[in-house]
Amino acid sequence: MTSTETLVLDEERRGRAALTALVEPGDDRVRLAAERVGAADLVRRIASQREDSQRMDPFDLADRLLEKAAKVGARLAIPGDAEWPEASLFGLARLAARRQALVASGSSVSTIERSVAPPVALWLRGPLRLADTVRQSVAVVGSRAASGYGSHVTAELSYGLAIRDWTVVSGGAYGIDGSAHRGALAADGQTVAVLACGVDVPYPPGHAGLFDQIAHSGLLVSEWPPGTTPRRPRFLVRNRVIAALTAGTVVVEAGARSGARATARRATELGRVVMAVPGPVNSGTSVGCHQLLRSGLAILVTRAEEVLEEVGRIGADLADLPRAPDGWRDRLDEVSAAVVEAMPAMDWVSASTLCEAISFPADQVTTALAGLVEAARLHRDADRYRLAAGARTTPTSARPSIR
Repeated sequence: MTSTETLVLDEERRGRAALTALVEPGDDRVRLAAERVGAADLVRRIASQREDSQRMDPFDLADRLLEKAAKVGARLAIPGDAEWPEASLFGLARLAARRQALVASGSSVSTIERSVAPPVALWLRGPLRLADTVRQSVAVVGSRAASGYGSHVTAELSYGLAIRDWTVVSGGAYGIDGSAHRGALAADGQTVAVLACGVDVPYPPGHAGLFDQIAHSGLLVSEWPPGTTPRRPRFLVRNRVIAALTAGTVVVEAGARSGARATARRATELGRVVMAVPGPVNSGTSVGCHQLLRSGLAILVTRAEEVLEEVGRIGADLADLPRAPDGWRDRLDEVSAAVVEAMPAMDWVSASTLCEAISFPADQVTTALAGLVEAARLHRDADRYRLAAGARTTPTSARPSIR
């Protein structure tokens, strides 16, 4: 590579670093302009259009941002870098086309509808390489005001994904997001937090320790430069990145209106799989999940295996049907199982009656009865037998009776 080519690449990186501070992310006009004239030329034009009192050298700004990032162990990734996700992951051009269709039809376009372009750059903090980390990943999102049920389900699901070598991606917020990250960390798995602030800004403050853990073994990702504080619209804008980076999105708990539902909508528009966990019918934090399920926009999932059946390898990552754990009855031999099945739930029954009720020789039935008494599964009174209290697991109405 010649010195001229190196200088051009360096200017492009510095230009994109400056863009992350000069414009809000997601603006398709900025993306198109950067592709047409280059980020370096674009920031020069932006700087020249500012009033003299606000004018500054965009490359000086970029250098200060890159230096600030280096001090906290962060770096800038731009398109063309080895760790930049392939174009198919950032299929956000679909959203840009949708916005253009809305404009053409005369429909009003909200801020969130305008913020649909792929990132011009991403600030990263952590040892993982972004492209490798999200190649096999699932977003797990939900309400900040999570219930105990939601937090438990999220942690279990995320743990299950992580131990199967799937990366858990979420937004670093209180509630479901935090439980998703912690579940993955508990499994020594990979997790990515996509933030609505700088990668060096602990927001929410109560997650400062969690972010330090993720920065140590996972990855913090942001479209905003170091030092940027969050603003409400930025949370909705960053949701498109969560949806775009992952193979599918699981909504664990969500109110009727929530950021988690917005992420699910973005995932749908990007052609990603959307899944939802059902909750109690009287829980306000599950209303959004139930609406997604009733409308057919989401697939019902309850555990990691079911999630992987939707996003994993076709025909390979199939979930086993849930079954109850083996009990003592499951470990009985054939004759003993037939004896127990023929026993009345509460009453005494004679050995001769049992021999008539089941199709095994009398000596085998007698041996089975002796073994069940010794194992404390049956009580014996002379020639009569009755199920022990701990063995009465089936209601009388569901069992055949012996007269």
